[in-house]
Amino acid sequence: MADASSAPGLIQRYREELQVRHYARRTVNTYEQWLRRFLRFHRLRHPRTMGSTEVNAFLSYLAVERKVSASTQNQALAALLFLYRDLLGHDLVLEDLVRARTRRRLPVVLTPQEVRAVLERLAGVEGLVAGLLYGSGLRLMEALRLRVHDLDFHRHELAVRDGKGGKDRRTLLPTSVGQQLQAHLVAVREVHRQDLAEGCGRVSLPHALARKYPNAAAEWGWQWVFPQRQRWRDPASGEQGRHHLDPSLIQKAVRRAVLAAGIIKPATPHTFRHSFATHLLERGQDIRTIQELLGHQDVQTTMIYTHVLNRGPLGVSSPADLL
Repeated sequence: MADASSAPGLIQRYREELQVRHYARRTVNTYEQWLRRFLRFHRLRHPRTMGSTEVNAFLSYLAVERKVSASTQNQALAALLFLYRDLLGHDLVLEDLVRARTRRRLPVVLTPQEVRAVLERLAGVEGLVAGLLYGSGLRLMEALRLRVHDLDFHRHELAVRDGKGGKDRRTLLPTSVGQQLQAHLVAVREVHRQDLAEGCGRVSLPHALARKYPNAAAEWGWQWVFPQRQRWRDPASGEQGRHHLDPSLIQKAVRRAVLAAGIIKPATPHTFRHSFATHLLERGQDIRTIQELLGHQDVQTTMIYTHVLNRGPLGVSSPADLL
């Protein structure tokens, strides 16, 4: 019986095919992990010897035995669909698939006072990132992947490139955060100049831009707004450069600030994005504008914030408050 080890290039081909189609690095890594789990589940049988029955069994196992969420099961399904349809050229029939239960949860939202209390306990780069998450409604990775040329201080806006779903959009750049950000960039530029003087100062570029514009990787506009403190070294070429901050640094800093502020809500960096949308709704901003700022494809996704307003859905007051 053929197994996955008989085709040592399978996973490498899978990764390369994802990269050729411009999937995000995190998506490539996640899909690869699902492929590995699928192969281990079926005792390393080669995917060509399997098909719809084995895919249904694995996905149903995730729902029934592992009790994963619907979004997690869908992620695994997407990884396997790519394997069979795009890499192996086989169609799958998923009629017998046991679907994970869809649980619609209300987002955790902080009050303006709670947001202020958390931000006051964050300093330096961590405070700047958190300020953008709340002031611009960004996802954490959208903030960390900002490049210098994405910021427009004159128009008080910033560009999100290749966001969720591969979409670009523009959103707000708050004046208060903008002033701190300009001071931060002065220090970052000095670090970049020092890196260049030492023969470094190049960053990774999206897609094929590095080949099209060989010198762009060293230009100031392409540098990360929030670079790492330490340079990394490519083991193959020996070249040194800087990547953007690791998201775990912001996640841990926000967690410490939430605890220090005495807030019992399970707040995370993403909570700032939820709070951004909810507070705009409370101030009377129309839902369509908020949808565009958040980058939601469907307005129904944005509508969930109407259920966490201070006065309840549709601005209704409780009759108990009228007694």
